[in-house]
Amino acid sequence: MRKPKILTTIRQYSWSLLFADLMAGVTVALVALPLSLAIAIASGADPGKGLITAIVAGFLISLLGGSRVQIGGPTGAFIVVVFGVIAEHGYDGLVLATLMAGLILLVAGYFRAGRLIAFVPEAVVNGFTIGIAIIIAASQLNDFFGLSLDSVPADFVEKLPALWEARTTFSMQAFIVGLVTMVLILLLKRLVPKYPGLIVAVGIGSALVVLLRLPVDTLGSRFGMLPNHLPIPHLPELSWDRIVELVPSAFIIAFLAGVESLLSAMVADRMIGGQHRPNAELTAPGAANVVSALFGGLPATGAIARTATNVRAGGKTPVAGIVHAIVILLIMLIAAPVAGYLAMPALAALLMLTAWNMSEPHKWKNYATAPLSDRMLLVLTMVLTVLVDLTVAIGVGVAVGFALRLSRRTDESDWTPPQR
Repeated sequence: MRKPKILTTIRQYSWSLLFADLMAGVTVALVALPLSLAIAIASGADPGKGLITAIVAGFLISLLGGSRVQIGGPTGAFIVVVFGVIAEHGYDGLVLATLMAGLILLVAGYFRAGRLIAFVPEAVVNGFTIGIAIIIAASQLNDFFGLSLDSVPADFVEKLPALWEARTTFSMQAFIVGLVTMVLILLLKRLVPKYPGLIVAVGIGSALVVLLRLPVDTLGSRFGMLPNHLPIPHLPELSWDRIVELVPSAFIIAFLAGVESLLSAMVADRMIGGQHRPNAELTAPGAANVVSALFGGLPATGAIARTATNVRAGGKTPVAGIVHAIVILLIMLIAAPVAGYLAMPALAALLMLTAWNMSEPHKWKNYATAPLSDRMLLVLTMVLTVLVDLTVAIGVGVAVGFALRLSRRTDESDWTPPQR
């Protein structure tokens, strides 16, 4: 079915459900705010684009999605591909690729392709997810250690030597801010898991910079003022040559958005004992990416960590996700100048922990005891993601995975929903 979950859940709506959704929506918004900013920066985009995406796409994914508790927005899975598209085609190219990816997802949802995820080998998704996590963590070392490296190479092989060459510019103040933020995030997650410890930790780390007047970069000092309103929607520049040029990027964005949205919905089902509608989980991010592109935003999909936060905070229906988007919009309208004081090492610490969680370290032992073919497939996809290109990694990984499945002569899915 492609019908949004909100159509069925709203029929039994009540004041108690509204209160629960309001509280959960506010909590998730406070978690999503720093994440959206950090993801945009790591993607090579203006931080304000992260807020725009969280508002527009977050609203539509909850409104049109097939899960009762799915939360959408920009995610870490897109960082590598978005950074590459911007570097090669410019930000306008990314906007057009995002629009095309949205249309691809809408077509996939229309033709009921939501269940095809069962035929993508789990080892492939685990491999490129770990690879993406490695790249994200490496991209944050410059800010975490306060290195004076103005331009960090995009290529992983070139990045590490460049960071090593800049080691003499290490800033103890920046490192302490990042370390304090990281420790606070872990501590608050353990002590008060239901509350938005991310924003508290990043806020405390940033307050150290302001109160002690530390020579540490902030959002405002590096990027200027954040926007305090949504832009007027408009179509990106269209040409046949440009469209053909961006087709591979659009398919990769669509693939990542579809897989991440369906994985997030599967995790949510396990947490709430529900049943998502897989085809709606393609059409919702499809519509969200089309509209996000019209507003100049980033690619978006269902976010596993934010969806889990929503469930733990008591979210019951898609209204919680809608509230989360509205709260971020209100913060943008009212408190955008305050966000300019957020410290770059604090945001780097947040993204490094996000990358660690993406890699799912609790499952590494299972990977090590998996069949040899699965281990080789995971390592192959991971290495290609880090050292070559995400497009090549996914293409080769899926092709090899299908060949291995045919050799086993089985149609059964090898999926176990991830716990990210």
